[in-house]
Amino acid sequence: MQSTKKLSWKSHKNWIGENRYWGLWLISPWLLGLLLFKLVPIVGSFALSLTNMFLLEPDQAQFVGLKNYIDTFRDPNVGVVFITTVKLALILVPLQTGFSILIATLLSNKKLLMKNSMRALFFIPSIIPSAANVYMWRGFVNPTTGWLNRLILDPLGLERLNIFAGRGAGQALFILSMLWTIGPSILINMGAIQSIPSELHEAAKIDGAGYWRRWWAITLPLITPAIFFTLILNLTAVFSGALILDRGYNHNSGLSSYDQYIYFMLFRAFKLGAASSLAWVFFVFVMLVVLVLFITSKRWVYFPEAEDQA
Repeated sequence: MQSTKKLSWKSHKNWIGENRYWGLWLISPWLLGLLLFKLVPIVGSFALSLTNMFLLEPDQAQFVGLKNYIDTFRDPNVGVVFITTVKLALILVPLQTGFSILIATLLSNKKLLMKNSMRALFFIPSIIPSAANVYMWRGFVNPTTGWLNRLILDPLGLERLNIFAGRGAGQALFILSMLWTIGPSILINMGAIQSIPSELHEAAKIDGAGYWRRWWAITLPLITPAIFFTLILNLTAVFSGALILDRGYNHNSGLSSYDQYIYFMLFRAFKLGAASSLAWVFFVFVMLVVLVLFITSKRWVYFPEAEDQA
């Protein structure tokens, strides 16, 4: 019986050195895209935020330092749209997280029929772009030509639904469309649920624990890492996707989102420098929120690795 010869550290180091360039070559398309379409625009936007660049007169741009950031904090509209966007996130993120956990639990039930078909149906809407989702829902709930009223409510003799017809209906439509695209969150939570050892549930069942008791005491704590991951994804998606709320409308500080105010400053007021500073202020805020979530995750997220080390 031949013995397996272990590689020495020197041989292992040489092997890594020889194959490192192959790895870099294989990921070079991604690295090129990251450099050209991510890092360069990010650095460029920060440089523009330090100038008074006017979109229609770029040749007259001058360095103004932190003036745009000071103006951002003095602008009363910034506070209003900031609060509007945070309120939207406080409504949508819990709804997305809760619904994704609930649906993942139902799809993981062993008694469910046509599991693969049901999973595909819940995931397919997430493939459609967010902007297309919003416009599709606008057409669906249109009070005069929408399918909801003409094909469902009218034939049943029910009163027409007009709550999505007003100027402030954008937030309701955005929430509706975002809840419709929680397929990735469902799959992540479903994978976490199915990875739980069945022995834990069987032991709890023998001890007399019912289904919901087992779900609350075993399933929910063990999938908290997946919940935490989907929470971060949903949070960043809400903050980056709220722009489509007001596309096609004039800016209204009481109804518009923070992203829409950036859009207004850039394409309506043509103040590229001010728009860049607005974007960077919001970026810092989102990063602080994510940092707080990571710090507090030690209190409510179950990390098996940390338990093993202890």
